[in-house]
Amino acid sequence: MNKYRWLLVFAIGFLLSSQAQNPVDYVNPFIGTSNFGATNPGAIAPRGMASVSPFNVAGPQNLPLEKDSGWLSNPYVNENTFLTGFSHVNLSGVGCPDLGVILTMPTTGELKTNHLEYGSTYDFELAKPGYYSVMLSKYKVKTEVTATTRVGVSKYSFPKGQSNILINLGLGLTNEEGATVKIVSPTEIEGMRNVGSFCYYKPEESYPVYFVAKFSKPADDFGVWKTPRTYEGVEAQWMPYNGKTRLYKNYRKEVIGDSIGSYFTYHFEKPTEVEVKIGVSYVSIENARENLEKETQSLTFNEIYKNTASKWNDLLSKIEVEGGTKDDKTIFYTALYHTLIHPNTLNDVNGEYPTMAKRETAKTEGTRFTVFSFWDTYRNLHQLMSLVYPKQQSDMVKSMLNIYDESGWLPKWELNATETTTMVGDPAGIVLADTYLRGIQDFDIEKAYEAMRKSATQLENNPLRPGIKDYIEKGYLTTKTTKSGSVSTTQEYNISDFALAQLAKTLGKKEDYKMFSKRSVTYRNLFDKEFNLLRPKNDDGSWLSPFNPNKGANFEKNLGFIEGNSWQYTFMVAHDTEYLIKLMGGKKNYVAKLDEVFDKNQFDMANEPDIAYPYLYNYANGYEWKTQERVSQLIDEYFTNKPAGLPGNDDTGTMSAWLIYSMMGIYPVSPADPMYTITTPRFDKITIHLDTQYYKNNTLIIEKNGTGKLESFTINGKTNKSFFVSHEALTNAPKIQFNLKE
Repeated sequence: MNKYRWLLVFAIGFLLSSQAQNPVDYVNPFIGTSNFGATNPGAIAPRGMASVSPFNVAGPQNLPLEKDSGWLSNPYVNENTFLTGFSHVNLSGVGCPDLGVILTMPTTGELKTNHLEYGSTYDFELAKPGYYSVMLSKYKVKTEVTATTRVGVSKYSFPKGQSNILINLGLGLTNEEGATVKIVSPTEIEGMRNVGSFCYYKPEESYPVYFVAKFSKPADDFGVWKTPRTYEGVEAQWMPYNGKTRLYKNYRKEVIGDSIGSYFTYHFEKPTEVEVKIGVSYVSIENARENLEKETQSLTFNEIYKNTASKWNDLLSKIEVEGGTKDDKTIFYTALYHTLIHPNTLNDVNGEYPTMAKRETAKTEGTRFTVFSFWDTYRNLHQLMSLVYPKQQSDMVKSMLNIYDESGWLPKWELNATETTTMVGDPAGIVLADTYLRGIQDFDIEKAYEAMRKSATQLENNPLRPGIKDYIEKGYLTTKTTKSGSVSTTQEYNISDFALAQLAKTLGKKEDYKMFSKRSVTYRNLFDKEFNLLRPKNDDGSWLSPFNPNKGANFEKNLGFIEGNSWQYTFMVAHDTEYLIKLMGGKKNYVAKLDEVFDKNQFDMANEPDIAYPYLYNYANGYEWKTQERVSQLIDEYFTNKPAGLPGNDDTGTMSAWLIYSMMGIYPVSPADPMYTITTPRFDKITIHLDTQYYKNNTLIIEKNGTGKLESFTINGKTNKSFFVSHEALTNAPKIQFNLKE
């Protein structure tokens, strides 16, 4: 069944791609829906608050819906075959579960409210940016979904006979409790669902997402259920129906609890389409209703989809590529599509949003962004936003500073105005510094510097830098300071201090520049010449022993490293690579050690610490060809036009950003250092349409000249044999030509 389903989707996709004219036509939303990529093929507008995803992770034929199953960070897994609805707030490419709630499900025949009973297998899937459709095998109901920024829209094509539309508030990806649903009229429902147990942490800090659902046709019957029995009421009520009023009897309109839901039932005399629009808000039911009304008005499903697809095409067209294969274009534009999902919109159409921590209602004039997975995205995604979508990046930075105003701290891993405290390090400041140094400077840089400096210097009650006393006094964290990750956390603090130093230098803060520059290289205290690798130290300064540099890979626990081992972290010091080369005994030893990472299968393309490793050969003069070979091999091996076409979790677009840069032939190898290292582009010509509010030129053209190995680049009429180019030089030049020679 599943194999047949995918073959059909592939055939449809092939036909579409053969006629593709616009970037939006190349996107394949099924990429990343397998191999733990954690993306979904559902409908979403760019940076959308709402999205409509098929939900297939709760059923007898599927992987189980339970904690730590390994598949539950996303509502959809391509291998699964049993669908139980369509969720309306979702995450994409995230390694921990949350959201995946407010599920609708069309059924026919006898009303059933248990998802294991009403769930269905499915066929004929089709997905495009802003659109997803599927045929529910059990009911022969074609379901099509699209979305605006804050509204999910569904169209159900029912056969003749009894049909039902269910809204299930019991299902979701995590274990929060609490929901309400109220039937307002035969065409409208409103309610709330608690969410917020990201990674199953802090369920006590759950928060509400509100919704209003409107139906294009009034129901003949309606009601509510709880676990999963339907409720009969005792009062009759007159309600509008087809322009008149009708007496509805014995139906309860409202229910509060955990496993609850509502149903609308119809008795169609002929095949009939019903459209359902669901507006969402993190502020109130009233705002959810306003979001719905202002974003969809009287628009039809097809009109909404057309508008959303147009927005996607406009954003994707900021980069145009020529040459390469159809698959090259597909994986490239799908990756760009994935980078435009998160961070996403938090505020309602009226500008209101919940503040960080206290969740009081505030108002913004621009876009308040959310879902900041900084441990991942500081490495390349925000640099890509600064280059291609600088206005969005500026609004993201302003959102970060608003969070600082509201909570007293920069965000670490923020989600819908809550701090998940996931991962290690102090990454937000790296993004602030990098953005400013790339010329995106329309934000309060003194406030940004104040926020960064606070997390780098406050010794007590510092949520962003646990163990900061040891870090400052010893220069590193010890196995006693942290339960795990002493080495990798030291490195993360080093990179943050490097960012602070570069910003201090630019702002003329000379003493801070000296202090943070010195602090940025204290990883050197953890370099063990016995292994030529980084190694944890105990509290007394002795080496942790015994030491196995391989331990820690594949998420195995390790005192020294987080989500990795010594091989996967030692070279994560791009800001100090020249000194690392000296520590390792020179260029040849450095290259040999870097080769070992790959040759011993210690390189992990699916995780962030070593994501820049393929580009590090460019620091060793004469070995740049190894970067070109490694990058090309990794693209071919891990990024394909298939559901398993990502190396693993997309990490809110970080893996996709790596691919975009790598296919364009440039990479921001050292965060907060505004330059790129280069490799052979995958395409013959790349045109980036620059935002003239931030950059001098309208376009930047990256062009490949010749075949073979990359030997030099030509910019502004001058040929340069360096393998590094500054962000300023690149964006001030109309064209950079990469010169290849056999």
